[in-house]
Amino acid sequence: MKLIVGLGNPGAKYDGTRHNVGFEVIDRCQQQLSIELDQSKFKGAFGYRKIGEEKIFLLKPLTYMNLSGESIVPLMNFYKIRIDELLVIYDDLDLPPGAIRLRQKGGHGGHNGIRSIISQLGTDKFKRIRVGIGRPPQGQAVPNYVLSGFQEEERAEVDQAVEKATEAVEEWTKTSFANVMNKYN
Repeated sequence: MKLIVGLGNPGAKYDGTRHNVGFEVIDRCQQQLSIELDQSKFKGAFGYRKIGEEKIFLLKPLTYMNLSGESIVPLMNFYKIRIDELLVIYDDLDLPPGAIRLRQKGGHGGHNGIRSIISQLGTDKFKRIRVGIGRPPQGQAVPNYVLSGFQEEERAEVDQAVEKATEAVEEWTKTSFANVMNKYN
């Protein structure tokens, strides 16, 4: 089994914001992998299908970013998904728009969604795809920045990053995460 989680905030007012790039990747994965998020349970919207011999889950936690772990862990427990089968996709201030980075583990780096997941799982040893959103301009508070939309010139770069992250997810359905990291980092 594999569980792919995109982090974001629910509701139309957050669509297209920097904090919701994880949701954007899941939206693209739905199309590419033909998986509908047709189930509403575990404080999230999710769906799954078998690809080859493997059951692939997609999840959007609907808890708001800071409580993401409250959706992920109950779903994992119910379906008996192991931590090494979890991949979380989220926005990262420390990467420029358009960049992605894949990691096998790590701290929260100040990201409250990741902080929640680490707290709920009791470990930071889970796979991640970080999608760059860049740093706020001088004088703009981080919370306002992450809840704002992209500038026109950034949008094309972010769309490319969403596409690359989606390709990396697809690749992970076929091969090891180490191989995916070698290809996309």
